[in-house]
Amino acid sequence: MFVTVGRDEDNGKEDELTARTGDVYKQTSYNTHGGVHALGGTPFRKNYAGLGFIYDAQRDAFIPPQPYPSWVLDEATCQWNSPTPMPTDDKRYIWDEATQNWI
Repeated sequence: MFVTVGRDEDNGKEDELTARTGDVYKQTSYNTHGGVHALGGTPFRKNYAGLGFIYDAQRDAFIPPQPYPSWVLDEATCQWNSPTPMPTDDKRYIWDEATQNWI
């Protein structure tokens, strides 16, 4: 699969390249994260595609690798969420999978 990155407008390029090359072409944007375009443009495929991401055709989204087995995929954003929200007290935390908590 070929992926083009950093473009904010499709202008029919996906269909054109797929028809011309026979390869699957899926556009993604540097500015898209969790289904939101940071600059107010059109979000492409929920997330900017990166190494290890999987393209899900049913969701038409790029999904990042699952960071921990306990984390659950948010269907709306195609981002992984921890079972316990990270504290918001401006301290630094890391996830501890053994206790399923932030330390």
